[in-house]
Amino acid sequence: MRILISGGSGFLGSHLTDLLLAQGHEVVAVDNLITGKRENIAHLKNHPHHSFIQHDVIEPLKLDGPVDRIYHMASPASPIGYVKHQVATMKVNSQGTWNLLEMAEKKNSRFLMASTSECYGDPAINPQREDYWGNVNPIGLRSMYDEAKRFSEACTMAYHRERGVDTRIIRIFNTYGPRMDPYDGRVVINFIKQALNNEPLTVYGEGKQTRSLCYCTDLVRGINLTMEADFHEPINLGNPDEVTILQIAKEVRDLIPTSTSKIEFKPMPPDDPRVRCPDITRAKQILNWTPLISRRDGLGKMIEFYRDQLKK
Repeated sequence: MRILISGGSGFLGSHLTDLLLAQGHEVVAVDNLITGKRENIAHLKNHPHHSFIQHDVIEPLKLDGPVDRIYHMASPASPIGYVKHQVATMKVNSQGTWNLLEMAEKKNSRFLMASTSECYGDPAINPQREDYWGNVNPIGLRSMYDEAKRFSEACTMAYHRERGVDTRIIRIFNTYGPRMDPYDGRVVINFIKQALNNEPLTVYGEGKQTRSLCYCTDLVRGINLTMEADFHEPINLGNPDEVTILQIAKEVRDLIPTSTSKIEFKPMPPDDPRVRCPDITRAKQILNWTPLISRRDGLGKMIEFYRDQLKK
């Protein structure tokens, strides 16, 4: 198949590209590079079935020929990224989604929207199921991401219901692995960078807030399975193994025996979710998908990837 990936040079977009190329497909990656990086796809420079277009999907994209699948992965996805690029985040998840759905309708493409667990906000239930509507502050300091993704889901369902576009929606929970931006502020890469440099590991509040970490190759396998399944409502993708932020910090430090880092506690940032854990019953039933890589193995792979490049 010929497949378009918006955000194709981003952390997850590049790993998804690797998977699809390994399956024998042609991949056209589109990215405006505000948070994506060319080095994430540098290894594909001479690949005969991969091409790259530098373009912002908030503007219509003209692409000749057929497009069988569209994965809409484009968006800043870390607090540092979407707070820095607030308007761009709103636009890529509104006008960008709109433009790619228009392309999907015209080219009769199957379309997948990469949404987020942040749609649940600071949830009143745990774990989060897809039928939970969320607890989101619509004008909060994360609203440019949370509410834009919620709009993007609504837009996707509108094109499906009114115009018959063949759509899919995933809600991505915390994901980690090689090619994460070391400076985007996300918890795992922060801890690894700090531990490698014997700096204090920054934990907010008492570190009792929870996350559930899914390794990137598990996640993109789930994304691909969702695209090829016959189901149109949102599907949670993430690891249901819930762990506290403080425990993650200790595990990272333990996996770097040379580290002398201490744990430093700082005040909680606003609207930081207290719990985050997916109910993946729907993914198990519809996709026959569960994460396979343990947190210890995944963290070990990530530490090896960054060991040399992050040491000062």
